[in-house]
Amino acid sequence: MLACLRSLRDLRDPLALILPVLMLLPLPLVLRCQEAYCGFIVLLMAVYWCTEIIPLAITAIVPVLLFPMFGIMTSKEVCKQYMKDTNMLFLGGLMVAVAVESCNLHKRIALRALLLVGVRPALLMMGFMGVTAFLSMWISNTATTAMMVPIAQAVLDQLNTTAPQPGDPEPGHGQTAGDQELEEKNATNDGIQPALISPVVQTQDADMEREMRMSAVPHSDEQSEQQRLRKMLSLSVCYSASIGGTATLTGTGPNLVLKGQFSQIFPDNGDVINFASWFGFSFPNMLIMLTCCWLWLHLLFLGVNFGRLRRDNSSREQAAYGIIQGEYRKLGLMSFAEKLVLGLFILLIALWFTREPALCAAGGSLFNREGKEFVTDATVVMFITFLMFIMPSHRPRLKGWAWNRTVEAEPGSDSGERKDHRSGRLLDWKEVQRKLPWNVVLLLGGGFALAKGCEVSGLSLWLGSQMLPLQNLPPWSIAALLCLLLAIFTECTSNVATATLFLPILASMAVLIKLNPLYVMIPGTLSTSFAFMLPVATPPNAIVFSYGHLRVTDMVKAGFVLNLIGVVSVTVAINTWGRAMFHLDTFPTWANISRSP
Repeated sequence: MLACLRSLRDLRDPLALILPVLMLLPLPLVLRCQEAYCGFIVLLMAVYWCTEIIPLAITAIVPVLLFPMFGIMTSKEVCKQYMKDTNMLFLGGLMVAVAVESCNLHKRIALRALLLVGVRPALLMMGFMGVTAFLSMWISNTATTAMMVPIAQAVLDQLNTTAPQPGDPEPGHGQTAGDQELEEKNATNDGIQPALISPVVQTQDADMEREMRMSAVPHSDEQSEQQRLRKMLSLSVCYSASIGGTATLTGTGPNLVLKGQFSQIFPDNGDVINFASWFGFSFPNMLIMLTCCWLWLHLLFLGVNFGRLRRDNSSREQAAYGIIQGEYRKLGLMSFAEKLVLGLFILLIALWFTREPALCAAGGSLFNREGKEFVTDATVVMFITFLMFIMPSHRPRLKGWAWNRTVEAEPGSDSGERKDHRSGRLLDWKEVQRKLPWNVVLLLGGGFALAKGCEVSGLSLWLGSQMLPLQNLPPWSIAALLCLLLAIFTECTSNVATATLFLPILASMAVLIKLNPLYVMIPGTLSTSFAFMLPVATPPNAIVFSYGHLRVTDMVKAGFVLNLIGVVSVTVAINTWGRAMFHLDTFPTWANISRSP
């Protein structure tokens, strides 16, 4: 029996690859229509994405193989979907993030913010959440979590170290018989009764008994509080990383999936979804969710005692604050590269906000002519990226006819120069190749190809028609139900894959019931980032779980309530300022498109 189980275990991967194909193969063989062929491919990719039996990016190239074989799209048409404007926006955003990480600007921002809030538990959590959410708006939530968790652990280690009081002897050293006698008298005078100690402890020798009487209960309470603080801070970092990524268009993959698929399905939408409009809607929702998350974690781990916010710093907290100060001092003065990257980063955000004609009439007349949108968010970020590849990372000085790069000395160093291991530019292509997650680029492209195949084959139209009974419900309840469905589904699979599979269906359903597609597509996209319950749901969860301070039950208990908070928050947002921003009360003319292949 054991040998049989071992053989099955060895065959697990081949079976996981072959069984889905065999189980789904009757669908195209029996029905023999374009919708069935596309449905077979979609279901097969969904199974592979959920099980991750092969890498997500490799599953994403399945349309290149199967769409031409089943006659859904030609190979040229499929391959065009893998490098769209949205992919370039994603690439540019990631390269800017690489520049920020390379010069340690993100770490400087994080440590500076933590120095401002202090290390009192409630404020410390607030500081970590705010910094993590802000950084996740611009760089990968995985990279943000990987940077913030070690800082949090170092601070917690210092907080959890009992600071000796002045004049107290070091434990285990220099304790005389007179000291022991004095401890005995103090214990007796304090009125500690043997009845308060368990029978097991009473059987120990007298010295051990007195020691346990004085320290057992306080030590247990302190250890329990330390565990709660570790759990609270670990969860706050991973949750705020996921929440922060929803605020910007480039913050997380599903946002870009929405941008690409929306432009593909509704080509005449007039660039309704851009960086500025998305930020205007999602940033307030992110702040609301972040506040609710802080309150929930505070209630869960610290209780309702918000007086901790006003508590004076203890010696341990001062020592922990010193840890953050020490890390900040190691960064030294702000380097030339940091200043230049910060300036370019601010310029990038300014251009993203002013590119939209509605926000800047001059920009609109300059960049968009004859009713065509020549400059997009991708153009802007690629312009900044191009500058980063040509600008020096150190202050150049003209010497003769050549540029002589000088390097600032590190604080405390004797030499005025230090060895430069980089190419001398803000961005180095080798570094970009090493840090850029190219698999996500393929994943986005595969999603666009899948969406186009569903549209061409008519599968999206058929699936949308199956959801027609929802038209009898109020629109707000439709949005809430779909958000809850996607929040549950994204716990089991990649959030990018979830958005890729569901957004075309939601678009078709909205067109059929004459509902503004943005009314369901925007909250649905945000809900795919609400993966708070399981360690495997998202990389930030897996990172904090790997440190060993959390159990699955801890994450499920905290994440379940946070999922509900997210669904309620998004539903309220889309029905309040979202309704006014995107004119959701009317069915737009750009949504009146033919859905036939």
